[in-house]
Amino acid sequence: MAYLLQGRLPINQDLLLMQKGTVMRKVRSKSWKKLRFFRLQDDGMTVWHARQAGGRAKPSFSISDVDTVREGHESELLRNLAEEFPLEQGFTIVFHGRRSNLDLVANSVQEAQTWMQGLQLLVSFVTNMDQQERLDQWLSDWFQRGDKNQDGRMSFGEVQRLLHLMNVEMDQEYAFQLFQTADTSQSGTLEGEEFVEFYKSLTQRPEVQELFEKFSSDGQKLTLLEFVDFLREEQKEGEQASDLALELIDRYEPSESGKLRHVLSMDGFLGYLCSKDGDIFNPTCYPLYQDMTQPLNHYYINSSHNTYLVGDQLCGQSSVEGYIRALKRGCRCVEVDIWDGPSGEPIVYHGHTLTSRIPFKDVVAAIGQYAFQTSDYPVILSLENHCSWEQQEIIVRHLTEILGDQLLTTALDGQLLTQLPSPEDLRRKILVKGKKLTAEEEEEEPEADLEAGQEAELDLEAQLESEPQELSPRGEDKKKKPKAILCPALSALVVYLKAVTFYSFTHSREHYHFYETSSFSETKAKNLIKEAGDEFVQHNTWQLSRVYPSGLRTDSSNYNPQEFWNAGCQMVAMNMQTAGLEMDLCDGLFRQNAGCGYVLKPDFLRDAQSSFHPERPISPFKAQTLIIQVISGQQLPKVDDTKEQSIVDPLVRVEIFGVRPDTTRQETSYVENNGFNPYWGQTLCFRVLVPELALLRFVVKDYDWKSRNDFIGQYTLPWSCMQQGYRHIHLLSKDGLSLHPASIFVHICTQEVLEEAES
Repeated sequence: MAYLLQGRLPINQDLLLMQKGTVMRKVRSKSWKKLRFFRLQDDGMTVWHARQAGGRAKPSFSISDVDTVREGHESELLRNLAEEFPLEQGFTIVFHGRRSNLDLVANSVQEAQTWMQGLQLLVSFVTNMDQQERLDQWLSDWFQRGDKNQDGRMSFGEVQRLLHLMNVEMDQEYAFQLFQTADTSQSGTLEGEEFVEFYKSLTQRPEVQELFEKFSSDGQKLTLLEFVDFLREEQKEGEQASDLALELIDRYEPSESGKLRHVLSMDGFLGYLCSKDGDIFNPTCYPLYQDMTQPLNHYYINSSHNTYLVGDQLCGQSSVEGYIRALKRGCRCVEVDIWDGPSGEPIVYHGHTLTSRIPFKDVVAAIGQYAFQTSDYPVILSLENHCSWEQQEIIVRHLTEILGDQLLTTALDGQLLTQLPSPEDLRRKILVKGKKLTAEEEEEEPEADLEAGQEAELDLEAQLESEPQELSPRGEDKKKKPKAILCPALSALVVYLKAVTFYSFTHSREHYHFYETSSFSETKAKNLIKEAGDEFVQHNTWQLSRVYPSGLRTDSSNYNPQEFWNAGCQMVAMNMQTAGLEMDLCDGLFRQNAGCGYVLKPDFLRDAQSSFHPERPISPFKAQTLIIQVISGQQLPKVDDTKEQSIVDPLVRVEIFGVRPDTTRQETSYVENNGFNPYWGQTLCFRVLVPELALLRFVVKDYDWKSRNDFIGQYTLPWSCMQQGYRHIHLLSKDGLSLHPASIFVHICTQEVLEEAES
């Protein structure tokens, strides 16, 4: 089966050496360093490992799991072991999602280079695979798992075992019949191409065949006019249907004669439906399609809380990896908690806890390196400064020396205008958000008694958690408020994002400027939305707001960001290291607009005269009815790979998140013992008052009458990016990674509700 891809893989000396295998040291910590034998399998797509050469091997990782490969000097862990191992012999394999990095040390620089270059070549190859190549790879992986004795052929017994692994419950006689039909060599086993034919016979799509025949006059092909009718009537492609039909035939029809005659075969039709063009997510929303010239506060900004943490908030690990991962997934606002460190060097960690500590300069270096790899739009450093005067000066030195021209140190064009600059104005700039001294404070000398000063220093987050009556607004009794010791040089780096305490919306309007920003705990923000949601909306039309999770979330869990987006809050900070529903919503919103980390808010959340109240919504547009027919599922993965005999009983839940009256969910019944090609054919109907704010989440679960249904996969997207018609929804894992080729097939239809929607 490996031949499927080997024919397309470049013949390369590095890959040949990797296929022979190499003994390397696997490093997990300063105390855990063990020799392991790593070998690239013959398919060129999976790496297995054993305790020693010739030992019992097991899968280590698939090339499709690998995000990138880094040199030894880029690894925090390997740098800490530089006295034991030369950094040139070490390298790090970085995986997609939240899987921990794999740090390896080879026996020579040459061996390390062989693996780094070989892996980079394979990662590039996998990244550029087309749909058919990805399917071939998926089949090759399954063939390897099913071929227990690794002889390159599969007996019927091995095929039966494989069917269970693939979530197929099938009558034994019928399975044997398909097996014999595919065994054209009559050897009693299936080899490469025979296995492919067997798979094709398993994956017949009668529901797609029926749809094809509904529009095809002869049941064999769709003519250009028939395909145009399908695109116009079902897919709601409108005026562009004729031009689009020609493009799609050229793209998906496998036969050259079909392309020449402008007709689409059943294979071509299925190819289109399973492609990006047939996806529920509108391909026009993938590139940068929004206006990026509006003020910064007119956008939702992908924001992270406690970015340095890769675990919980009490004793989890702090790592620059947190910043790298957040920035690479499009995050544009990162949080940095800075405290006095040993040897005069500031450190980053979650204060007064057992979380590990990292040097501030390492954090700045990582931000400088990765800030603009995913997006060119500005990165905001939300500084929580707990440092003494001296170490604040070190902070300033690291920021200015390491970030250089990337750091914004003065207002654009040398002047402050009347509104914040736009993401476009601030391309490739890093902005500091933090406290700033007034002109009078800048002229004052620091306190001589540093310890007393540090005790008096305001902890910004604690201050912002307090209730308004405990704080004195500007211009009132200042004696109640201890003066923070802030170094003028650090204060000067805050240009557009001066952190100020929130007292009330009236106070903000009367005393604050557009370049000042307030932070709200989730509890405070929720209360404000309930009490004065319309005022909060208006506040966010001219000033930036940051919402952060409650200090009680010691496990780094997340809140639902939707209710804060409904009020127009821009920086709704998430614990990005924690997977789950809340991060699915965040990923879903920011999937659009090239994943650049900025999404333009709906116009009624940008209008300073807006009367929109998220708790009592009246949309300026019509309410809509959403009708979803959940038709079928394809190649759903097992919940637990270790249970060979268990087959999933899948059901589909459709969830809508928006304003409170719109937030709801419905689900299909479950299909017993079929994760391979379940059929539901059920229709779900929703009425949505404010579609402009709605997110849709499709979740596939494994029904369990004894306990909670187990999660299989999900996909989340904004209403505004949803395509109507017959669409495939390509499922993602809990970590947001592709579960290819797992999908569900649906029909989507939206209709305007005729009467005006009232709350």
